[in-house]
Amino acid sequence: MKAWLSLLLLPGLVLSLPVIASECPASLDFSLRTLNEQQTVNLCERYRHKVVLIVNTASKCAFTPQYEGLEALYARYRSQGLVVLGFPSNDFAHQEPGSEAEIRRFCRLTYGVEFPMFAKTRVREPHADPLYAWLGRTAGEFPQWNFHKYLLDRQGRLVGSYPAQVRPDAPALTQRIEALLQK
Repeated sequence: MKAWLSLLLLPGLVLSLPVIASECPASLDFSLRTLNEQQTVNLCERYRHKVVLIVNTASKCAFTPQYEGLEALYARYRSQGLVVLGFPSNDFAHQEPGSEAEIRRFCRLTYGVEFPMFAKTRVREPHADPLYAWLGRTAGEFPQWNFHKYLLDRQGRLVGSYPAQVRPDAPALTQRIEALLQK
């Protein structure tokens, strides 16, 4: 049921406007540039009411094969409301040195990545970009390496933080995602 706000403009003239039921959750209140493009995406407009897995990625890391698992998660649960968001970062041992065009090409050609990828991002405290500053403060932990995962529920609440060692197919992560998708 839609709520309406009625405004009396002049005697006898009333303007009724729809009222937005809830505001954007802080976790999604960011507009970010997509990888190797000039397009900016408002996370709230695009991913609100979805289960969101946010991951800082790197192309030259021992954990880089997790791209395959992340893409498999995305393919398996996308139709149920999961989205995986990748954020390449060069913050750890310079393991993401390439240009955005090189990163995009590597992800698509090597791992068939179709999930949304965003511009290179700083994820380490104290220089984290705003999204990662919010995630790190809220979770009480910033990424310690590439492929750290943050999980948001459909209301945009941070409900999990998983270090790089937790693979995308780990039962602790997949069972939590499945439970969130059922809500």
